[in-house]
Amino acid sequence: MATWTSLALTLTARAVLNPRVAADLLSLVWAFRRRDWYRRSPFLPIPPAEFVRWRMHTAYGDEHAVPPVDDVLRFAHWRRTFFRR
Repeated sequence: MATWTSLALTLTARAVLNPRVAADLLSLVWAFRRRDWYRRSPFLPIPPAEFVRWRMHTAYGDEHAVPPVDDVLRFAHWRRTFFRR
């Protein structure tokens, strides 16, 4: 069973090996960041937990699901090509 930590570590490794993947993932994280993220601890541009739970429920039918690495990479690539970034 995957965890958010293992997902983050795997995506980080992929990003280190491929600069295009790194750019796609950074763009994705920046797009989903919480508004006023710099005003609340831990002061990281990460999405709100409620949003993540909702996205996991709509995508996988379980708000506690952890997406597969390939799904995240595929979505990040799609987002770049769709928005031409």
